[in-house]
Parts: sequence; structure tokens; C-alpha cells
Amino acid sequence: MAAAASGASVGAGAGAGAKPGRLNVPAGMAGSLRLDASSPASSSSSVARLLEIPKTPSPSKVTYSDRFIPCRTSSRLHNFALADRPSPGSGSRDDGSAYSRLLRAELFGDASSPGGDRQDSPGSNNLFRFKTDRSSAPSSPFAEKLDCAGGAGSPPPKKAPRKVPKTPHKVLDAPSLQDDFYLNLVDWSSQNMLAVGLGTCVYLWSASSSKVTKLCDLGPRDSVCAVHWTREGSYLAVGTSLGDVQIWDSSRCKRIRNMGGHQTRAGVLAWNSTILSSGSRDKNILQHDIRVPTDYISKFSGHRSEVCGLKWSHDDRELASGGNDNQLLVWNQRSQQPVLRLTEHTAAVKAITWSPHQHSLVASGGGTADRCIKFWNTANGNMLNSIDTGSQVCNLAWCKNVNELVSTHGYSQNQIMVWKYPSMSKVATLTGHTLRVLYLATSPDGQTIVTGAGDETLRFWNIFPSMKAQAPARDAGLFSFPRSHIR
Repeated sequence: MAAAASGASVGAGAGAGAKPGRLNVPAGMAGSLRLDASSPASSSSSVARLLEIPKTPSPSKVTYSDRFIPCRTSSRLHNFALADRPSPGSGSRDDGSAYSRLLRAELFGDASSPGGDRQDSPGSNNLFRFKTDRSSAPSSPFAEKLDCAGGAGSPPPKKAPRKVPKTPHKVLDAPSLQDDFYLNLVDWSSQNMLAVGLGTCVYLWSASSSKVTKLCDLGPRDSVCAVHWTREGSYLAVGTSLGDVQIWDSSRCKRIRNMGGHQTRAGVLAWNSTILSSGSRDKNILQHDIRVPTDYISKFSGHRSEVCGLKWSHDDRELASGGNDNQLLVWNQRSQQPVLRLTEHTAAVKAITWSPHQHSLVASGGGTADRCIKFWNTANGNMLNSIDTGSQVCNLAWCKNVNELVSTHGYSQNQIMVWKYPSMSKVATLTGHTLRVLYLATSPDGQTIVTGAGDETLRFWNIFPSMKAQAPARDAGLFSFPRSHIR
């Protein structure tokens, strides 16, 4: 009777709702439930089996919905290079490609394209798609960048070589421009004014207005051997064949100082922030300070022949000098003896330039018997590299906008060459001068150079990009501008 009562209770609980202390059995299970009331043991085992049946949630709490079938073709898995990754144990590219094909077939199906870029056609939308992609925008904020870059695993695209115009955009006639390897007759100021020494006179040419001004005339007994602007661009130093060094105010066309000390011509000049250095055929280098009344404050004696190259480092700590004795010497302001004596060149060293991108890095070029550009670490005196250019190296200039440098040459090719450092690959080779390209200066913005030669012409070339936007220079052509005269 107890078992029967128990069975009745179960049936009642299934039909009318569960009461406290009774089993809550779903209605679908009540009809198939059979309890044996013959013995108490069988009733207790039946109850145990009922207790082992897992409970199911109430039908009122279940949320019914359609199945979620993802669309693999729109998941953009190819952006993460899953299809391009070789198998871990692959020993060849064939194994990797076979693994990639198998992986694509498993992930995207047999109908997927080799690159995983298959798109759904307008009429092939799946009816069971959980959500329709209504925009063609990338599903990830990084997807567009990955697509532009060719995927995460692919190499970056090769950068197109920079185009350098092969012809000068302006040509100036420069009568009486001397064909002398040891002189330095052209310089470009930070105020965009070009100074040129022609015979006994110095002329100023404004690059912004093309106005020509005659600065000075040294007279029939003297001639101009070197010109060099201060870094501010207001004053011009002029070296003469008599060994004097003159300082001129360019705005007033007035000489403010005349300093002696050299026994013969002063063919090279170099300013740092406060000191003017002059090199001469008398083998000496004089240090001039226009703030003191004396002609010079110190003398450097180390060369055994004429000094023809001088350049201060950008931090004003070191002075590099080159001479007709085939030596490159490095000085500092604390000693009147060179701290480095570099003797690997086999011809006169006129071309010198310091890197604006790396401390203690200087380049020097040798004359006809040497033809090499050599790079030096002045911190330890080591030669870093040497490049045979095939012709006499007359000038060197390092670009401040990019890590490139330009060299001008004499015998036998009279060319201008642009180099990429440190690979020293040739960016461009420019021709046009008919004699040695002895003079070189760079514009204040670092994009244009002017070259002068014994053919009595000054040629302006756009060879370097700007510092902000490194766009290719515009090739204006040789005949786009009228030919002008410097005087």
C-alpha cells in the first residue's frame, strides 16, 4: 500500500504540480514510469533510480532559436596567414604548399580559392546565415592595414628607387672662374645667398630673387682664393692670394676686418661657431677669432705641403684638414698637434665632409692618383670603408635630409655622383660639365647643390629630397630656364 501510495503521489505530482517533499517528474516521463508495489525493496530501488535521473530545466526558461551556422568565407582568416603557414615538419616548399592546400580545404572547403579570398556571389547567400554582413568594410580595424601590407607573413613591398633629375634646372655663366684644384671659390649661405670668387672680385647671387651684387674687388695685385660664409650667413670670409683673410658684411658690402699671418695664398677656409680656420700654401692652419684684436690666436703645423681641405665637425669639437701631402689630419681645440694622422690616401686630399647623422664619422676623397672615397671613425682612427670612384675626387658633401652624400669629380670623367650610405650604392650619376667639377655648395634646405668648373659655368641640380616629404625632385630640364650671368 505504501508503494502504491508513492506511485499515486508521483502521478499526482506530474499532473497537478509538485508539492513539498515529492519528486518533480516531467509529464512526458510519468506515463512510462512503472513501479513495482510487490515488495518494499523493489519500491526503494525504483525511488533510487528516479533520484539518479538528471533534472531538466523548466520549459518556461528555455529560449528556442535557429541554429548558428557561421560563414567561413567572410571570416577573413587569410589575414592572419593561416593559409600560408607551412607544416611544422615540412622540409621543402612543396611540403609547405601541400600542407597549405590541405589546411585551406579543411577550413574553407574545396571551393575556396588558393589565396583564401573567395567572395560570396550576390545569389549564393546561405539561408541559415546567422547574421548578414551588410558592409564591405574590414571586420577588424587592422584588416585594412594587413591587406595593404600583403598580409602579416608576406615581405614588405620594395620601395621604388628615387628619381634624380639628370639635367640642371639652372645654369649661370661665371667668367674667370679659375680651373685650380686647390682653390675654394663657391659657397652658399644659410640666408640663401651664393658667393662666387671670379678673378679679383667676389659676387653675390640671391637664389630667391636672382639679383647679382658685387661685394668687393681686391685690385690688380691680388685675387680671390677662397670664400666661406659664417653659419648665420651674415658675414663672408675671403682668402686672398697675398695670404690675407678678410671679413665682409654682406648686407652693407663693407669690409670689417683684415687679418694677416699667412706667407702665401689662403686657399681654404672653415668656420665653426666662433672660430675661423684658414689653410695656406705655407703648410699652416691659422685659427682666427674676430672678437680679439690679434690676427690669429693659434697655429696648427702638421702638413708637409699645401693645405687644401678644411672642415669642422658639426659639434665644433674636431677639425679635419687635408693637404697636398696626401694626409688627412684631425685636430681639436685643446692641442696644437693632430690627434689623428691618416695616411692611407695616395694623392692630395681636398674633399672632406662630416656626417650630420653620426658622430665621429668623416669622409675624405683623394686626387687623380688615388680616386677613392674613404670613411673614418675619428674616435679610434679606424678606416671603415674605401670606394674607388674611378676619377679624381674634388669635393664631398653629406646631405642633412637623408643619409646620402654627393661627390664631384675631375679627371677623367668630370661627373657628379650621388651615393647612399652606408651601402655606397650609386643613386645617380650626373654629367654636363666639360672640365673638372672643382667647386660644390649645398642650398640651405639641403635639396639643391651648385657645382662649378673650369668651363666657367655654375649648374644647379635638384638631387636630394626634402626633410619632411621625401618626394622625388622635379626634373625641370636644362632649357626650362634662361641661361644667366653671375656678373
